[in-house]
Amino acid sequence: MSSLKENMEKLKLYREHNIRYSREITQVWNETISSNIDNLGKEKHIILEQVCIAAIDCYQLKIAEKCIHELYKEFPNSSRIRILESMYHEADENFNRALQILNDIVKKDITNSAARKRKIAICKALGRNTEAIKELVEYLKIFMADVEAWQELSELYISEHEYSKAAFCVEELILHNPHNHLLHQRYADIRYSQGGMENIELARTYYNQSYKLNPKNIRALYGSYLTTTALLNSQKVSGKKKDAAVKVVDWCLKEIKKRYSEVKVSEIEESLSALEI
Repeated sequence: MSSLKENMEKLKLYREHNIRYSREITQVWNETISSNIDNLGKEKHIILEQVCIAAIDCYQLKIAEKCIHELYKEFPNSSRIRILESMYHEADENFNRALQILNDIVKKDITNSAARKRKIAICKALGRNTEAIKELVEYLKIFMADVEAWQELSELYISEHEYSKAAFCVEELILHNPHNHLLHQRYADIRYSQGGMENIELARTYYNQSYKLNPKNIRALYGSYLTTTALLNSQKVSGKKKDAAVKVVDWCLKEIKKRYSEVKVSEIEESLSALEI
């Protein structure tokens, strides 16, 4: 059995390396921390917060409740601890209480990003996509540079078949990271899903850009093939443009077949090497 000092060092190591070993942390609590709360020194509050989150992960709600109670003794008006309390109620499936706490925090401080994100997470978990979208839009009015939030909003719009709004979100992401080939591919996918010749032409442009940024992106290559074929079938392309489009289709097919044949050969080689003694 480890000593209190050893367990405190272990918890500190987990924090420094951002390791979320929730079961191990709750075990450490049961071993030494729970009976030595007043002996934790300067690290008392950070350890209680760490244990609380771990306990919620493991559905050890009595431990989480004890940690929150101890933290409230020192910081009765802390919004950070109130967020922990909302997480506790969320784990206990008391979502109304959790949302009430978070709403109170946001009313007092509209710039509290942690509380806003928890609200969005709860709405999404409950399948309330419309509410989650509304909350994300309000969040992004304040935190416009949050790339993850734009990504989340685009996914929610797609789930609700709001493709034009999802496309706007991805445009924002491309502005933040113009050299990410996956974002160009994502934008092309959305425009292709919308349909219509104008969107298909735009999708082809972005599939081509995605492939230009990463020539290994076979999905972008296949997207170029699909969009160019669709334009040919629409009879909108004629003359030299049609001849050029036919060449693009042929080249795309040739490249796709080549890639798949290379993959098959490599898979066979890997299988044979695995059989070697």
